[in-house]
Amino acid sequence: MFMNSDTTLMNNHGYAPLAEVRRAGVTESLHFGAVAVTNARGDILYAAGDARKMTFARSALKPFQAAPFFAADGVRRLGLTLNEAAVLCASHSGEARHAQAAANVLAKADAQRTQLRCGCHLPFRFTWFDQLPPAGETWNELHHNCSGKHAGFLAAARLQGAPLDGYIDPQHAVQIAARQALASCVGMHVDDLIAGTDGCSAPTYALPLHSLAQGFARLALGKDVPDDANHEYKHGLDMAFNAMTTHPEMVSGEGRNDLAYTLAGGGDWVCKIGAEGVQAIGIRSLGLGIAIKVADGNYRGLHPASVAVLDQLGLLTDARRSALATWVNPVLKSAAGLPVGDIVSAVKLREMG
Repeated sequence: MFMNSDTTLMNNHGYAPLAEVRRAGVTESLHFGAVAVTNARGDILYAAGDARKMTFARSALKPFQAAPFFAADGVRRLGLTLNEAAVLCASHSGEARHAQAAANVLAKADAQRTQLRCGCHLPFRFTWFDQLPPAGETWNELHHNCSGKHAGFLAAARLQGAPLDGYIDPQHAVQIAARQALASCVGMHVDDLIAGTDGCSAPTYALPLHSLAQGFARLALGKDVPDDANHEYKHGLDMAFNAMTTHPEMVSGEGRNDLAYTLAGGGDWVCKIGAEGVQAIGIRSLGLGIAIKVADGNYRGLHPASVAVLDQLGLLTDARRSALATWVNPVLKSAAGLPVGDIVSAVKLREMG
């Protein structure tokens, strides 16, 4: 449903309702946030809430941070496979295939696991599903959801002839290149990015939500980014798109939303979640980028909102609707497994003039 007016219910932070949590049919909680839909030139076409809201995009930035490596023909030069290229853009679940792919990237870059600076956490294959690991199971830096990104930084340093030590320092050559690529991809000046530190200790950046959407429109178009965008990373983005859509299982993991969305898109959608309730999607056939931020950072509000945005943009065929059914209206259950409520979208996109 599109609203023609530029006015919609918003709180005093510029956020609009995105998802409603219900129990016995009564609204119990309401998740607010913002949505921006743009083309590759950055025109805001549809929005909910403040499409220009400054947002730390977190892991949704990974394809752009990998763009310098891809643009420098790093995949061919180091002999990476396409699934290894995909893990550079991943927030993976720490499955065996993910850890192995990250290890392979390190080996081909003549780097060691102990040089990764992402740290170590309980793999997403457990935490995402509120599961405890089996007794005696161990994990290391390779199982961190960002190990592929960090392996990619080390690979980029190797190609540049830069030191491997200190690769997460904002003034390291790898991070300077990543920051410049990000700014170019999202249509911003590099000095306008607001720098922060991500949960994996690498630099991350806040940017207007519509700029993230613009970046994903360009990621989706890849080598077909309009020439007037003066986009030097178009071939790097094309590599990222091809890797992420050919091997979406490497970008997230079994049972994860990015995998489900990408498969439903059938090669047309490139999808990347970010921490604290961020979802970005690029639509190649339409040259569109979508960026969504849930204000309270809760993923339970993000997934119904994301599918609703796709639906309101006319992107859900019957087959796609069926494939994404579990993400549309999640059922809330008691500790005994009884259904006690549900979550529904409250998004109402408005068309921007």
